[in-house]
Amino acid sequence: MKISIITVVYNAESTILDTLEAVATQTYTNIEHIVVDGASTDGTMDRIEQSNYQPTCVVSEPDSGIYDAMNKGIALATGDMIGLLNADDVYQSNSVLAQVAAVMADAELDACYADLVYVKSQDLSAVTRYWRSREYAPGLCFRGWMPAHPTFFLRRSAYTEIGPYRADLKYQADLEFCARAFEQHKIRSRYVPELWVRMRLGGVTNNSFRTMWHGNWESYRALKALGMRRNPLWYFCLKFGAKIPQFIFRR
Repeated sequence: MKISIITVVYNAESTILDTLEAVATQTYTNIEHIVVDGASTDGTMDRIEQSNYQPTCVVSEPDSGIYDAMNKGIALATGDMIGLLNADDVYQSNSVLAQVAAVMADAELDACYADLVYVKSQDLSAVTRYWRSREYAPGLCFRGWMPAHPTFFLRRSAYTEIGPYRADLKYQADLEFCARAFEQHKIRSRYVPELWVRMRLGGVTNNSFRTMWHGNWESYRALKALGMRRNPLWYFCLKFGAKIPQFIFRR
């Protein structure tokens, strides 16, 4: 089984080497690593070019946002499985992709996912939030649920069926995509109760209260277009309520 990892990056000179190392040190070796850079204006590309580890493919050109870049990477992927690890993220251990391959040896499954922790941008050991996921149940995405996205691995054949991320959405096209995948296309998935990814705070979707506010309204409108029937107040209560324990129980 070949696993394609897509890394989307823009002006991440201080963190890109951590992400490259996280992929380079995996014990699983049948990996295709595609880096999609949005024409960074800092030293990101220099860091990549000077690294001892070289990704399978590096593309650097302007794009219309993170989800457009993800779509570019997915279109280039040739692996059986596709995972997304952005330039602020690292894998928890060097066995994560081996675990993915073991789980996805079950041909009945379309996807798998696990847990994630948010960490301080300058300290990968300083956990601020533990995103413990759960097994999917029908309707969960319409309550604002989705698997921790950097831990989500999906067969390339399923991406072909579901379609691309909506590049017109700025903040939460990942939630909209998961709603299409789980609620409409009924993908078969397995939750692995293990920590797979450490994500730095300060990314596109969590860098300010204003960003989160706009992102949540964007997700509400996108899910409503897919058939969700809830008023905004009830939707936001469900979505925010599910996150509160993630800040309290930080194992």
